[in-house]
Amino acid sequence: MGPRRATRAPAREPGPLILRWDLDKTYLKTEFDSVRKLVRIPFEKPQDKVAVPGAVPLIRGLRDTAAHAGRTVQVYFISASPPQIAKAVKEKLALDGIEYDGIVFKNQWQHIVRGRFRNLREQVGYKLTELLASRRDTPVTADEILFGDDWESDPLIYSLYADVVAGRVDRDQLIDVLTVIGVDTRLIERAVELTGSVPRSDGIRRIYINLERRTPPTNFHAFGPRLVPTFNYLQAAACLFEDGYLTLPAVAAVAEHLISAGGSTPERLANALADVRRRGHLARTSAIAVREYLHARGLLPRRRHTAVQRSWWERLWPWEQLRQWVRLLTEQPEPAAPTAIDYRALVTDWRAGR
Repeated sequence: MGPRRATRAPAREPGPLILRWDLDKTYLKTEFDSVRKLVRIPFEKPQDKVAVPGAVPLIRGLRDTAAHAGRTVQVYFISASPPQIAKAVKEKLALDGIEYDGIVFKNQWQHIVRGRFRNLREQVGYKLTELLASRRDTPVTADEILFGDDWESDPLIYSLYADVVAGRVDRDQLIDVLTVIGVDTRLIERAVELTGSVPRSDGIRRIYINLERRTPPTNFHAFGPRLVPTFNYLQAAACLFEDGYLTLPAVAAVAEHLISAGGSTPERLANALADVRRRGHLARTSAIAVREYLHARGLLPRRRHTAVQRSWWERLWPWEQLRQWVRLLTEQPEPAAPTAIDYRALVTDWRAGR
């Protein structure tokens, strides 16, 4: 059986929605798998940078849906690229119409100049401390959704971050895990210091991992149902609809962008929905709602009696839309049931993979 979806909590006053995005290979199609490509990054122009298909309408949809539900939204980006690209990245975000509240870069250029190439790929200490530092000022009532990729160690970093914030990983465990990974001693000390100042909360609702490397989803079972590996952003959008963070029109906007900008096809989108449903990340009722709505919009393959089914759904969907707004205003999703993660075992596997 696949992972169970979260149950819903009684109505409460909605807190802010925090969206944290890895920049490289999650929002932007950054190429840094060789030193030669990494050196070229600072010289790229904003128009040369390409967003991952579906990312732009997904962020817009999350912001618009939350705003209609009376929630404040904050968007943060974290990048392993050097600060020399900050201007181009900010201009690219402006071109895409993406509003954000913060963005941080890693000083990779300094490592290249000094020949410390090993430090180019060590991201755990850097990202974890940045996430914890930002979390200190986040209200405990906030919902937080994290977006990363499978290129390096985002699944490990995000899960460790969520469990530190929730109090499921204590000081000694954190030191042990970061030491085994080989994180710089100063960053370990910084992470421990930040852990003591972060308010405890189970507000990290979900972690979405973009399978840029096409890593088999079964490789992520140990992280539990909180982490959802996705082959495209339609899969993430469908799950976010189920959790109440997106409307069906917002899901359709992601699907449309995957076709127009990502070269996808209605057949591939149908397969993507079937895949995320089969893996247990999407309930049957939610899958039906998304599938029927996308059929009505002509975004999934045509089928027999399409005219009859489309007419039926076009009559139904305004009422379905009303039901969504009521749900968004009165209910808040519970986080996925916490899974006890053996971080020592995960770190061992991660190091072996590297």
